[in-house]
Amino acid sequence: MSAVRGARERPMELLHPGDAGYDQARIVWNAMIDRRPAVIARCHGTADVAAAVRYARSEGLEIGVKCGGHSITGHAVPDGGLMIDLSPMSAVSVDPDAKLARIQGGALLGELDRATQKYGLATTAGNVSHTGVGGLTLGGGMGWLARMHGLACDNVARYEVVTADGEVVTASATENADLFWGLRGGGGNFGIVTEFEFRLHDIGTRTLLAEFGFGVDEGFDVLRAWRDLNATASRRATFKAYLAHQELVLGFVWIGDPAEAAGLVEAFRGLGTVVAESIEEMSYLALQTREDSLQGHRYRRYWKGHYFSDLSDDAIRALLDVVPGTAASLQAYGGAIADVPEDDAAFSHRDTQYEFVSSLRWDDAAEDADRMAAVREYAGRQEPYTVGQYVNTLNNEGVGRAYSPGKLARLTALKAKYDPANVFHLNQNIRPA
Repeated sequence: MSAVRGARERPMELLHPGDAGYDQARIVWNAMIDRRPAVIARCHGTADVAAAVRYARSEGLEIGVKCGGHSITGHAVPDGGLMIDLSPMSAVSVDPDAKLARIQGGALLGELDRATQKYGLATTAGNVSHTGVGGLTLGGGMGWLARMHGLACDNVARYEVVTADGEVVTASATENADLFWGLRGGGGNFGIVTEFEFRLHDIGTRTLLAEFGFGVDEGFDVLRAWRDLNATASRRATFKAYLAHQELVLGFVWIGDPAEAAGLVEAFRGLGTVVAESIEEMSYLALQTREDSLQGHRYRRYWKGHYFSDLSDDAIRALLDVVPGTAASLQAYGGAIADVPEDDAAFSHRDTQYEFVSSLRWDDAAEDADRMAAVREYAGRQEPYTVGQYVNTLNNEGVGRAYSPGKLARLTALKAKYDPANVFHLNQNIRPA
């Protein structure tokens, strides 16, 4: 397999306010973010990234790092600082015999999926193809393959990293193993990853998406039955739910031969009175892009997330108490995610059974306060029954809910080793000890 790094085809581009391309480069997924960096460095290789870090430090500029730009907080865009734009670094190289992929730090999930699916291979990635590989993976990386093959971070064999000193190091299980541990769930706190090496899995190209609508009047009994069915579900199936005012949709994604999911389809039909259903066979690539428009750019956005270690009856009642105008999704964890010992990586809450996210999108800035308040109110109703939160769904709450106290102490010590001046602080920040 040829490495994706090497001689740069183009020199680094520096964009300043007023330059052609500047405004396009500073746009990120959440339209609420409208900041103006002093300079945007569009990097074409690892050497560019290292040079940009050294320049920012010499000039006293805050550093933001843009991969896919999907952070709800817009940390990638520092007002008056230096945005390091990795998006030109999107090359992917696949070795189908070794089942490995090397991918540059600015690539999007769709680029990884398209390159690996040529061989019927894949690794865990998120559910929206225009998400950046870097941000997703550094936070953990949940996707439809996670119950079978672990989180995205569980499938990284090696990282190439530019440190806060502008040096380039490698992190793996045998080289800088402490950094390797921290990068697997610790976010962008320890450096800028310019290349990932992923382990790949034979998954074929076929999937099934099944969704069933139920009346909310029997929602409590239906959700309890759905919860109990999930406890014995195949790892090929990832259960999901969508809750809104007067709407309840339960379903699952199946990876592999759709015919093998027939029994599960019938079990879902038996959960209650089905008022609508959709059973759709599709390619894995189609599955991975089906939410791209819904999750597209140019909308104002806000979300709140939680982890459930189980869904008690009281938790189900709280879920069904939907604040009008809001909605939420649930996605099942377990399986291979929980197989990894808790101490093996920075990612925490391996015993999670379900992830909850309440999110809204809108266009009018005048609605910001009301929309955000509604999401907070609905998510707040779940909080008594939850155990933590996925770091990639944090807003500005701080990282306390994302990590256990012991793990956070270990992360702060690691931060002190690799970034004692907290140069990389525009992220879900772990302060150095």
